[in-house]
Amino acid sequence: MMSSDHSRRSMIKGIGIATAAGVFGAASAQAATAVPAEGEIWSNEYWAKKGDIPLWMFRKRIGAPKPGEPGRPVVFFVHGSSVTSRVFDLTVPGKGEYSLLNTFARYGFDCWTMDHENYGKSGRTSGNADIASGVEDLKAAVEVIARETGQRRYHFVGESSGALRAGAFAMAAPERIDRLVFAAFTYRGEGSPTLAKRAEQLAYYRSHNMRKRDRDMIRSIATRDKPGTSDPAVVEVLADVEMQFGDQIPTGTYLDMTANLPVVHPERVLAPVLLVRGEYDGIAAVPDLEEFFNKLPNGDRQFIILPGTAHSVALATNRELFWHVTRAFLTMPTPIVT
Repeated sequence: MMSSDHSRRSMIKGIGIATAAGVFGAASAQAATAVPAEGEIWSNEYWAKKGDIPLWMFRKRIGAPKPGEPGRPVVFFVHGSSVTSRVFDLTVPGKGEYSLLNTFARYGFDCWTMDHENYGKSGRTSGNADIASGVEDLKAAVEVIARETGQRRYHFVGESSGALRAGAFAMAAPERIDRLVFAAFTYRGEGSPTLAKRAEQLAYYRSHNMRKRDRDMIRSIATRDKPGTSDPAVVEVLADVEMQFGDQIPTGTYLDMTANLPVVHPERVLAPVLLVRGEYDGIAAVPDLEEFFNKLPNGDRQFIILPGTAHSVALATNRELFWHVTRAFLTMPTPIVT
């Protein structure tokens, strides 16, 4: 369930190798430095607006923001097709830490996430919440972050279709990107047994904007590739918090992943990129990711496979491996030679 840290509501209107030189005229430097911190985790809720659609946002960091304090690097977590942003902030009694927001807040980051259109607490429309819609959601979200933090560039960590959303946003708004982490990403979708199976329902995705997402479907996220790579008790907690939003979820990202790939073109992703794949991931085939990796224009890129892990790296038993490689990538020192 969501952490019970202090929160308040506010409505916001308006809306590792080397580095590549010259992405924005010079080597990219982080706007702020992550310094590990101790203390109480502060949290807050916000609302972005995409036209008339309210989009729920959530933030965690160590301690409330104070005027004049040094900036902290912002990391934005982007959720996937079948879950809300709760996947990044689970509280699982007796199972250790499962909140990425808590973990990276303690690492010294200013952590943000959101529910995309038709997910969680965000507004409901007749749309299918496809990748293009997700890009527009992120455009609205970054205006809130800029207003609250004074920063203009942010790290993005996306999982599954959340990585596609983040990548498509990076193509649309490269000036807002610092570093990118794509977990459980797919490029063309070739060699993916999960996508091949999903494509059997393509006619349904084309004709329906919502699909059923019940408790068993949520359980399957952790079992379809390699049972045992995630704790079933943790997935039950995820199902508990997700089912409060009903058993229907948008079809847009499924349609994109079965009929419209690629939606992220590596030649247009200018920022540093970390690709993270679970060893047993049934969506992100290694040759597919290698092709994407080799076409990235920025020399500051890494491709890491996590052992004993399947599609969901955020909920994996080996999740600390994901924390480690992500933290290392987001805190890379600025190169001297480019």
